[in-house]
Amino acid sequence: MSAVAAPVSRVERALAGWLVERPPTVQRLPVAVLSDEQVAAELARVQARKAMDAAYEAELVLRLADARPDDDDPAPGTPGARSRSWKPDPELPGVSEFFTAELALVLNCGRVAAGKRAHRAWIYRESLPGTWAAMAAGALDEYRAMTLVEVLQHTDPATARRIEARLLPQAAEWTAGVLQKRALELLLELDPDAAQRRRKAAGRRADVRCYPSPQDGMTTMAADLPPEVAAACFEVIDQLARMLEADGDQRPIGELRTEVYAALLQRPWEHPGPPVVAHLQIVATLASLAGRSTEPGEVNGLPITAAHLRELLRELDALGLGVPEGGSVTLALTDDDGTLRATTTLDQLRKAARRGCPEHPDTDCDCAVLDRPDPVDRYVPSAAQQRFVHTRDRTCRFPTCGQRVGWADADHVVPHACDGPTDCGNLCCLCRSHHRLKTHARGWRFAMGADGVLTVTTPSGITRTTRPPGMRPPPAPDPPPEPARADLDPPPF
Repeated sequence: MSAVAAPVSRVERALAGWLVERPPTVQRLPVAVLSDEQVAAELARVQARKAMDAAYEAELVLRLADARPDDDDPAPGTPGARSRSWKPDPELPGVSEFFTAELALVLNCGRVAAGKRAHRAWIYRESLPGTWAAMAAGALDEYRAMTLVEVLQHTDPATARRIEARLLPQAAEWTAGVLQKRALELLLELDPDAAQRRRKAAGRRADVRCYPSPQDGMTTMAADLPPEVAAACFEVIDQLARMLEADGDQRPIGELRTEVYAALLQRPWEHPGPPVVAHLQIVATLASLAGRSTEPGEVNGLPITAAHLRELLRELDALGLGVPEGGSVTLALTDDDGTLRATTTLDQLRKAARRGCPEHPDTDCDCAVLDRPDPVDRYVPSAAQQRFVHTRDRTCRFPTCGQRVGWADADHVVPHACDGPTDCGNLCCLCRSHHRLKTHARGWRFAMGADGVLTVTTPSGITRTTRPPGMRPPPAPDPPPEPARADLDPPPF
């Protein structure tokens, strides 16, 4: 951690506050009047300013990190202590484990991205101070500095500084590729075990991701694998696809590879144990289901076209109100603005339709027969509340997170121990990491409205708001009418 700063006077603090509150500005030249030489010189100045800003950002990040010591974090073996993470953030010694989440909200980015920036700033200070100083002076661009961090972050600071001292005089003249090569050569010379530590760290960060593809109606699935494993997997997929092609399948080879890939994962030909069943949450308007609208629906949060949605529903026999064997279908009923009103299964919907209103069994009254689940007088939410909250939130509601809802807890926004009710208006989905933050980290504030809009404020005063994914923002107000002009002639009628 850094040394204790000198006392700050009230005048200095007031001046700093005034400077911080000013809107950001940038020095701009009149581009249209610049000569070619002046344009080139100004572009060089812009690159230098970017490097200076990156160095300044690292200093600010470290200042905030130094103000968040790990003194109040739950100690190992105590309630709420962190368990071994499946995807750990880069750790900063002596800094609270919750700091990365706060930085993510301040920077308005994901926790992984915030963790990388905090870790990079830490490496600048501990291992590469010369690189940091060169950026601050505008003499070395951030990309080359990040290249040195990537190579040297897993070696000890003394070795990193020795390598830095040998590379820095020429670092700005080399390409990033050459700089990386020279750094790796020196690292292997001075620290032969560093490569193994790099591979181990990369393995801990590995994951399988699923995200929308630029191609309409498609989704991309990607995995981080060691090169030799990835090459072997692709070879198996490619050979099986080539066999299908040789048997006369006329589809493009890429389409055949994707079919083989999906078949290998799902293995429909094997039945050695209990089946793995996918439970899909389908969100769509009735007009879309009936073919009267092209408004997209969603499947597990991934956008698809209305035509794709109807095709999927036909396969599930959903338009005929059927449920696939071993699967489930949850229906979500919303207001016009997308606010969730009720969730139900197909069986419950059939029963509600047959039963009708208990107060007016023989008439088509306007009474509600489906609504939000009632509160329960206990800590654990009911099954109906869990289904409602998971359907409404779909992911962890912490701003910038988005962890899938299957790994999220239904958390009491106002804690149950503080008389917070177990009601859908006081429950929201938080992944385990952000649930622990809300419970154990000091200075955070969480508030939620009855419509599920969640507001989170960090200890540093940054506030972010998240709306349930299906809820549409309020319409923009109509522009004010233009005032009548007195100089216009009245209309001739």
